Amino acid sequence: MDNPNPACNRIFIATSLDGFIADKDGGIDYLHSIPNPENDDMGYTEMMSQTDALVMGRGTFEVVCGFDIDWPYDKPVFVLSNTLTAIPQAYEGKAILVKGALTDVLKEIHERGYHKLYIDGGKTIQSFLREDLIDEMIITTIPCLLGGGTPLFGSQDQQLMFQCVATKLYLDAIVQSKFVRKRN
Repeated sequence: MDNPNPACNRIFIATSLDGFIADKDGGIDYLHSIPNPENDDMGYTEMMSQTDALVMGRGTFEVVCGFDIDWPYDKPVFVLSNTLTAIPQAYEGKAILVKGALTDVLKEIHERGYHKLYIDGGKTIQSFLREDLIDEMIITTIPCLLGGGTPLFGSQDQQLMFQCVATKLYLDAIVQSKFVRKRN
């Protein structure tokens, strides 16, 4: 019998044409450089409907906490950090602190019943890729060159093969591709 909740670690992220997720100052204003009058979410709602929980790094968590909006997630958020000692009081019950080796963290999350995970944050994504723990990547490419900043991908000790299974064009300018990990 198939597992009714097969594990799947996916990323859903935007990048500049030259591969940066943030500019040299850590800014993400380039994400809004293409007019989007209908507020097309470019598949985000659909992706979240197939997600049990989020795993994000401390840096991404702090960026989200700094947005002047209500908490944007209705799913459990696991904050991966070896430096935080506790979730800030304002976010208790909204986020759960996890620490340690990624395989141990995933085991803990899976034991809580969450198997389809959205992995978010540049360093966190790079860490998951280094340990070959990403199954799907949905990458939205904004057609601008930032010339530097925070790269989506870091150095890898091994080659990882992915297959492009879908590509869509949004707003006549933005390309989104879905890649699935090819495993032997």
